[in-house]
Amino acid sequence: MRAALRRLAQFAERRLPALTRLRRPEPLPIELGRRRIYIVPTAFGLGFGVLLLVMLVGALNYANNAALLLTCMLGSAAVASMLPAFRTLDGLRLRGIRAGHALAGEPLELVLDFAAQRPRESVRLDCAGESLAFALQGTAELRLRLATSRRGWQPLPRLKLWSTWPLGLFRAWSWLHPQQSVLVWPRPETAGPPPVLPGDARERLRPQAGEELAALRDYRRGDAPRHIAWKASARHHDLLVKDFDRPEPRESWRLDWQALRALEREARIARLARWLGEAEAQGRRYSLQLPDERIDTGSGPAHYARCMSALAVLP
Repeated sequence: MRAALRRLAQFAERRLPALTRLRRPEPLPIELGRRRIYIVPTAFGLGFGVLLLVMLVGALNYANNAALLLTCMLGSAAVASMLPAFRTLDGLRLRGIRAGHALAGEPLELVLDFAAQRPRESVRLDCAGESLAFALQGTAELRLRLATSRRGWQPLPRLKLWSTWPLGLFRAWSWLHPQQSVLVWPRPETAGPPPVLPGDARERLRPQAGEELAALRDYRRGDAPRHIAWKASARHHDLLVKDFDRPEPRESWRLDWQALRALEREARIARLARWLGEAEAQGRRYSLQLPDERIDTGSGPAHYARCMSALAVLP
């Protein structure tokens, strides 16, 4: 059975390449042309055709020229509506796709950039169970949410563009299959221990003098003369000293893959992902040591994205 289906697919590939090749991924940009746009009557269009047939039989049977003229006019309008439906998709171009960031199991936002030389009305896009309607005035950006299930590179599904404009009698559609994948970050574990820091981590910390004035206090022997508030002291009997905020020093986290040998591979990734999120939320600086890559100490959204992406692509 499988051999027969394979031979049938090979025959279709030879005889109908314009139809079967669209199932394969293709690089961007993708432009729709006349060889890849298909048109079929809708259910409403089939019902309308049956109605026209009944009207035609009745007009011929009773030799009613007015009814025959009306039937011909309605049939001509129905057939002519195929051209606007085709032209709605003809020349439509998908220029690019941008993807956001998402954890495994969460929807990932995609931004699709469409362009066309002339205005388009009532175009619909179907992707992975989600349907969007849009119109183009030169360019348009569509945002849709793609379901994710696991970490790593996830290929984009096929996109279906279709339209029943202007009368709803015919459906014109085409398939787009971009040759692009999106990166899904690993899902962190819900709870667990904090990272184990080196024994000398706290000893290496030095308190840093703050720059914000917290209060004035009485002078104590050993205070630096430059910290004395001379103007405020002139209004009091004793010397007053400026007391600055001293933010609590925070150690950098060195997150090491080898420090989690007792855990399975996916459990290690989930724990490192949780530690990365906690470090970023607390404003700490952190580094990440992986089997084949080392990311130096840093902080901020770009550093966090780099570390999470490195975890996502681990084999």
